[in-house]
Amino acid sequence: QVQLVESGGGLVQAGGSLRLSCVASGRSFSSYTMGWFRQTRGKERESVAAISWRGGRTYYLDSVKGRFTITRDNAKNTVYLQMNNLNAEDTAVYYCAADRSPNNWPPNFGSWGQGTQVTVSS
Repeated sequence: QVQLVESGGGLVQAGGSLRLSCVASGRSFSSYTMGWFRQTRGKERESVAAISWRGGRTYYLDSVKGRFTITRDNAKNTVYLQMNNLNAEDTAVYYCAADRSPNNWPPNFGSWGQGTQVTVSS
């Protein structure tokens, strides 16, 4: 399976910003639909954002619209999640995900990274 490695998490005060990165190994990254999920202890994993293989379609969780932006750089096999105006409810482990079928929308994610912790102090 494709290997996904997240980075960029950390501790930030409410109102601050972080940018998460996810680097994918292997070929054909440009054909993958990519996404970000998050999970807080005791809650179900939720989809935060997704981006199509060409970048033309995006999805955002309602609570992050206007604050988070998902982008990708296919030349670097990397997808990003820019997170602005963070609040305590954004505290979670954030996971990168990939759907290797470019024509699925909404995506069917089958590959997952190990996660990166984001903690927002209030």
